[in-house]
Amino acid sequence: MAGTVADWLGATLLVAGALLSLAAGIGVLRFPDVLDRMHSATKPQTLGVLLLLAGLALRLRSPADLGMIALVALFQLATAPVAAQMIGRAAYRSNRVDRTLLDADELEGRAPY
Repeated sequence: MAGTVADWLGATLLVAGALLSLAAGIGVLRFPDVLDRMHSATKPQTLGVLLLLAGLALRLRSPADLGMIALVALFQLATAPVAAQMIGRAAYRSNRVDRTLLDADELEGRAPY
């Protein structure tokens, strides 16, 4: 009985993660601005991958698989914010950001590097 509940919960998490990842992909294609695309590429994508990994963990349940899933989750959480920071920095430096849309521009007037 407990295995059946875990399987159903795992399937639900897999579907939810896949839908979030799909929404992130659509956002990357449809959003007009670099900062909007950056947000779409990091926020829902990271949550989508974590939901997929949680669903996978509930379905597999072996210690070796759980260790690998934990490593993948840790790598995802460590790299997504760094990638978003680098994309934002490159976009700002190459004047691809519409600065009139920014509420506050902390980098205005500073050297580019």
